Amino acid sequence: MKGVVFIGESRTELREFPDPQPGPRDVILEIKASGMCGTDLKGYREPFIPGVVRGGIKRSMEPVIAGHEPCGVVVELGSAVTGREARIGQRVIDFHYDGCGVCRHCMAGWRQMCAEGAVVFGSVAHGAHAPYMKVPVETLVTLPDELSFETGAAIACGTGTAFGALQRLSLHGDETIAVFGQGPVGLSVTQLAHAMGARVIALDISPERRQLATELGADVTIDPMAEDPVQAILELTHGEGAEKTLDASSSPQARAQAVRATRAWGACCYVGEGGEVTLEVSPDLLRRQITLLGSWTFSNVGLTDCARFVADRGVDVDRLFTHRWRLEQAEEAYQLFDQQKTGKGVFLPS
Repeated sequence: MKGVVFIGESRTELREFPDPQPGPRDVILEIKASGMCGTDLKGYREPFIPGVVRGGIKRSMEPVIAGHEPCGVVVELGSAVTGREARIGQRVIDFHYDGCGVCRHCMAGWRQMCAEGAVVFGSVAHGAHAPYMKVPVETLVTLPDELSFETGAAIACGTGTAFGALQRLSLHGDETIAVFGQGPVGLSVTQLAHAMGARVIALDISPERRQLATELGADVTIDPMAEDPVQAILELTHGEGAEKTLDASSSPQARAQAVRATRAWGACCYVGEGGEVTLEVSPDLLRRQITLLGSWTFSNVGLTDCARFVADRGVDVDRLFTHRWRLEQAEEAYQLFDQQKTGKGVFLPS
């Protein structure tokens, strides 16, 4: 089979790989949709250095198949997989992490925080930008019948990450949330927060993404290049600031602005990966009793909860997608995605 790999410095390649064979506790998925995530751009842009340790995770010696938002159908079972765990033809989302399975983080469903070191599919093990993918049976989450494979791919990382952050923030329907950055994760936050009944203020420098945010439920959009975003949010909230704020941009300025746009006793969540932030601890945090937290993806239970929420509330996650691609179009797809002006992209291998 052919799979998309990142070969470094903003280049992709479609390479030939053997069809995956299941181990005793594995299943083989026929990939129906494989989402593109903003996190992909780091691996796409930077040079490929075999074996380098990044974020505590050691890279493979050769580029692996990219894609960490897998959704598809079970087509083969390992010899030790029972019918209660998986079945041929089952529609599934894959929780794209593996670990030792026995440390306290793995036992709690947080395999990405494995004490022995996590495996991330699409980064250090083969991912979903291919027709087939081998995964441990324990990583499967059933895709509700009401949801498309594209929606399942979004939930597998970007939308699931947004849902996990909103759960950590304990967002209520009578609150205002300001969402800094309207890439795929930020747009998902906007869409889900709207479905939860909250008032949403969406911020992004891209007019295309601000328009998408409006279509997905934002009550107000702000261009932080055209006006002071903190002052604008204060004016929209009677001088108090938003009860909840969230940064999905990774911008140092946006991160500081998110904290400063939070009202006293409110909470701010950082979701965007990488980078730095500089805060004045006393006026920004201590003397306004601000809760500042970080949120990294979700547990396998959280992934299940997100899928069920989207299905039960009829959230049209497919509207996040502005581009659908074949594997052969990977170079064009990532060049466009790297401009960070579009909504979400997805590969449809079959």
